[in-house]
Amino acid sequence: MKFKLYIFLFLLSSTVFAQSKPVETSIDTTKNKIGAEFKLTLKTVVSSKSKVVFPKLKNIGPLEVIESYPIDTVKKNDTYELIKKYGLTQFDSGKYTIPSIKILIDKKPYLTDSIRVEVANVKVDTLQQKMYDIKDITTIDSGFGNWWKYVLALLLLIGIGVFVYWFVKKRQQKKIEEEIYKTPIEKATSLLNNLEKKELWQKGEVKEYYSELTDIARNYIEEAIQIPAMESTTSELIQGIRTASTKKKMTLTPETVENLERVLRQADLVKFAKSKPLDFEITEDRNKIQKVILTLDNAIPTEIPTEEDEILNEAQRQKQIKLQLKKQRNKRITIAIGSVISLIVATTLFFIATKGFTAVKDTILMKATKGLLEGEWVKSEYGNPGILIETPKVLKRMDAQKVLPKETMALIKEMQLFAYGSMLENFYITVSTSKFKNPVELDLAKTLEGSLKVIEAQGGQNIIVKQEDFQTNEGVQGLKGYGTMTIINPVDKTSAKAYYEILLFKQDQGLQQITILHEEGDKYANDIATRILNSVELRKAGN
Repeated sequence: MKFKLYIFLFLLSSTVFAQSKPVETSIDTTKNKIGAEFKLTLKTVVSSKSKVVFPKLKNIGPLEVIESYPIDTVKKNDTYELIKKYGLTQFDSGKYTIPSIKILIDKKPYLTDSIRVEVANVKVDTLQQKMYDIKDITTIDSGFGNWWKYVLALLLLIGIGVFVYWFVKKRQQKKIEEEIYKTPIEKATSLLNNLEKKELWQKGEVKEYYSELTDIARNYIEEAIQIPAMESTTSELIQGIRTASTKKKMTLTPETVENLERVLRQADLVKFAKSKPLDFEITEDRNKIQKVILTLDNAIPTEIPTEEDEILNEAQRQKQIKLQLKKQRNKRITIAIGSVISLIVATTLFFIATKGFTAVKDTILMKATKGLLEGEWVKSEYGNPGILIETPKVLKRMDAQKVLPKETMALIKEMQLFAYGSMLENFYITVSTSKFKNPVELDLAKTLEGSLKVIEAQGGQNIIVKQEDFQTNEGVQGLKGYGTMTIINPVDKTSAKAYYEILLFKQDQGLQQITILHEEGDKYANDIATRILNSVELRKAGN
């Protein structure tokens, strides 16, 4: 009798201990392959005022923590069930023990159960399988969210602009003083020499050669004799020289004036009548112009400049130097900015040709949905029974009582709601799971109508509804509602056209729902919605 009593008391104490254990420990599998994930789950039920601390670990015993999942909170009447999961792995085969972990509940430590697991080798048939070299590490482009790429591109453009400015400045390093001549004859002689160095007529550019040649002569006459030579016709210019020679008492032979007139008329024929002089004629015309300029310079009466005149001339020369420097600086800036703009335009045209105008425009304007689509996505489980879904951003827990009408909340025993964005933003998604107080036979079509009424209460109008059956990749059947609506902004009363998709699933007394809403015609948002819906996996109630 005593022995039986001891056994009874032992079993009773074990049962009481098991019922009062504050932390439950479980694992999804006790046997796995090398490198595969063991999912360790810790559950505890506490009051709303309790504080629970789960440790941040890199290793749990001999196993490496590859992921520490977010804590999932489930409200049960006046208590909260906290669920914490760790992803563990091991890269050596063998049998291992996951040791106890210390959990703090209201600063009091509690230990989890230890669990034995086995890591098995992966069999590789080297006779049948080909062997390949290890591939290089490939970086993943996280897309539009990498702001540093745009900063780098901006710095690169600035660098190109600075380089072009410096390069042009270096090419302009000829002393400005050499381009500012003290006398008109000095300037004319220098320009004639430079003209010969260009070898224009030898390259077939006869018209350009005569244009520069006559401009040099006209400029000299205008500066030295002070008659409007640049704006005058050939006849007016010749008459102006004859008049000026009389007034200024210049000694000019008829031959000098005739030679100048002959070259000017030859230039007119070349420029306007497409005349083509012979090589020796071009050489003679150049020599005539040079001789005319020297003759005119010698014929002008010389005046001995006073000290005051020299000071004024030097001041004028310095002023011309400053003006020339300013012009060259402005020219460098213009060339640098023009080069950067040309590079931007060329790059833009290249990307338009390869990727299309819309993609380039959306990148430049930083379209929000393009950034979401190309950014780093997150795969998480939400609600109870859980909805495993991949989204561009982590969904945040929302207060369902602030969203749903009171009459709807009166029927619900438990509801968990998660969302990203809002109906007025570029992209809006909600994930919710509900359990009802009383047994009901859910009609998904009527549930869809109720969901649309909630959307209508939040500003949706002119809702067009279509529906069809939907099946997840795991074969779970549900209902899909989709269509368009008009969203009214309650602040400024503006409206926007939106496209929506709603997925509904029922199991036992529970409802699982996914709602996606975005601007109609946004191809990036369409791609986001497609990827989200293709990722949906559902947990069964009780799992």
